[in-house]
Amino acid sequence: MTKLTMETTVNAEGRATEHRWPAPLDQDWLQDFLTDIFDNHWQGLSFGPIVEGAAYELRPPSKPQRISLHDGYLTVFYGLQGHFHLCIGRNEGAVKQGGEALVAHRRPGKAEFFRSLDPDGHPRSWGFRMDNGKGEQMLSLFFPNPFITADDQLADQPGWERLATWDHVRRTYIGIEDGAADRMSKGYRG
Repeated sequence: MTKLTMETTVNAEGRATEHRWPAPLDQDWLQDFLTDIFDNHWQGLSFGPIVEGAAYELRPPSKPQRISLHDGYLTVFYGLQGHFHLCIGRNEGAVKQGGEALVAHRRPGKAEFFRSLDPDGHPRSWGFRMDNGKGEQMLSLFFPNPFITADDQLADQPGWERLATWDHVRRTYIGIEDGAADRMSKGYRG
């Protein structure tokens, strides 16, 4: 595992300071990561695009029945409960529809892990997001949060066990062994 390089930055909206780790954009890496997360860590996960004026924080209804890749699109399929597609590679259908410009538009242009920091500089939200080639958000994943309960309420006390998905991601995909910094915030109430 190659250790990813952390950047500290204020997010584009100027409202939060974050730690960010740019992630690889190649199809195989994205397929492995997204399959792992949706197949093995779906409980407590929230996902959807977050754009100015809209935030989709959907919860997987169950473990996916199937995750597949076809023509650059990863499909996460929940049966009658729905499915979604993410372009993570070269889409040959786009070549026929609009040429290389459309291929570049659909493919990921940026992917990154993030931790949003509280006013004291301690992490209090963890996730992954991916934009297409024109900088339009395709996906935000929010990992289970120790300061938010399973029924989406503010927790009275941190549930540090809810960092299990982030701990897995931090060690497996980012290359950070020590998670002490992730357990220093007082959350949203403090």
